[in-house]
Amino acid sequence: MQLNLPNTLTLSRIFLVPLLVVVLLTPPWATPWLRARVEANSLAWIADISAWLSVWREVVAVAIFLIAAATDWLDGYLARRRGQVTTLGKLLDPIADKLLTASAFIALVELQLAPAWMIVVIVGREFAVSGMRSIAATHGLVIQASRWGKFKTGAQVVAIVLLILTHTLQRWVQYVNLGQAALWVVMILAVVSMLDYFRHFVRRVDLGSEA
Repeated sequence: MQLNLPNTLTLSRIFLVPLLVVVLLTPPWATPWLRARVEANSLAWIADISAWLSVWREVVAVAIFLIAAATDWLDGYLARRRGQVTTLGKLLDPIADKLLTASAFIALVELQLAPAWMIVVIVGREFAVSGMRSIAATHGLVIQASRWGKFKTGAQVVAIVLLILTHTLQRWVQYVNLGQAALWVVMILAVVSMLDYFRHFVRRVDLGSEA
């Protein structure tokens, strides 16, 4: 197994995904329920941690997400700088990226902070582009990430952070709609980048020939 530092960072991004989902979907009412039970067993300190997490879970979730998102840039940078680009890394990196963003968006749908239909479009775009890249690979071709795709990736990070902080932003009413506005930007960029990938795919791949 080609487990070097860049690959370790990629794996850490995958391992942070369930932690992010757990923090995001910890219901506020769980704290009193947990407190009642742990206090009965003289474990009040656990309830205090849970109470703290319930109040600050949005900030904790953003921190986890940003750390995970930072590894996306760092693992690629280190792999190129150290000459440690591996087959395992090439396989795991896009999987880790899609797991992170898709899990965050789906959790936001569960929290009713993002419309399900918009998330279906955004996540569906990822499957469509992955499918086109896989078909192109069978023909010995590589469809590079376009600038629209890179813009979309950056917009996703901004949108997810703002949507997670929705309740926090309610303290400043003028900012409460920033998350929804950013999500619209992501969806538009997702569609535009998918069409751009499709244009390159049709031009370069002869679907009538054998792989």
